[in-house]
This record gives sequence, C-alpha cells and structure tokens, in this order.
Amino acid sequence: MNRDAAWKLLTEYTHSESLLKHALAVEAAMCHHAHRLGQDVELWGVTGLLHDFDYEHWPNPPEHTREGARILRQLGVDEEIVGAILSHADWNHADFPLDRPLRQTLFAVDELCGFVTAVSYVRPEGLTGMTASSVRKKLKQKSFAAAVSREDIQRGAELLGLSLDDHITHVIQALGSVCGFCSTPGSQLI
Repeated sequence: MNRDAAWKLLTEYTHSESLLKHALAVEAAMCHHAHRLGQDVELWGVTGLLHDFDYEHWPNPPEHTREGARILRQLGVDEEIVGAILSHADWNHADFPLDRPLRQTLFAVDELCGFVTAVSYVRPEGLTGMTASSVRKKLKQKSFAAAVSREDIQRGAELLGLSLDDHITHVIQALGSVCGFCSTPGSQLI
C-alpha cells in the first residue's frame, strides 16, 4: 500500500481532526526513525499513518486494531504493516510481540507523539524551541494529558535503545520538520 492509498483509507474511516493530526504526527515520527535507521521510509510511514485508522469505529479493545487488521488483510496490505499495527496495542502482544524495529518504533512513538502535541498546545510558541526537559517537566505532572501512559513512553525509549531525552528529542524533531516521505510540514500537525 502506498501513501495515497493509505491516506484514502484513513480518511474513509477517520473524520476527527485530532485523530487525523495524530495519524500524521505518528507518520512523521515513523518516517524520521526509518530514515535514521536506514529502513523502508514508505512502509514505516504508511504504518504510522494507518495505526489507528479503525479507532473511530472500534475504540474499545480488542476490536481496535483487530477490526483494522481484518480490513487491511482484505485489501491485501503487507503483513508487516498489519502485524506492526496489531503490536502497538498491549492486548495483542502475546500474538504480535514488540520483537522487531518497526513494531518497537510504532509502539514507542505513538504515546509520545500525543504527549508532545499536548505540550505544544500549552506553549505560546508551540513546537518552536521545545526541548526534552520541557516535555519531561510536563511528564511529571500526572494531571497533564492524564490519559497518556508515562510507562509506555519510558518503555518506548528503552525499546529503541535511547535515553528518554533522546527519544523525546527525536519526536520533537520529527514533528517540527518536514516528513521526507509525505512532504507534510510537521508544524501543520499541531
């Protein structure tokens, strides 16, 4: 599946502006890491773009991800993408473990993209000048973006073999730049 087909599928199932922006943010972070790691940028970008495409229709576990996987398989989407999407949800880890870079990266960037976006909304300058230390300060405030799992963010850094600061910095860079694969200005995501 190429990006155009992925975008069409995403917008067929997702109408919420915030979910579309989240999909674009995760796509940008996935592209960033794919480039950094010498991986297939298109495959990683499509995976990030589609990771939650079924959420509006099936928000509850285990339907979320499993219904999306069913649809993707019917469309003949690469099983590597399907498996990664399934693996980003805790309830699927027994069958789809975080055992390869694509899966680990999707899991790692998903929660953090949401959190960095939330931090940007409360800063007058948005992403401009944002640092890992400013994000870490907000992480310590349990009431801020309370639904975001701090444990998943920390685990994501560990899965990527990065310090928490480096993990945060990579996501800030991804969201603040242009995704080379999709040419989406990251600053328009926020």
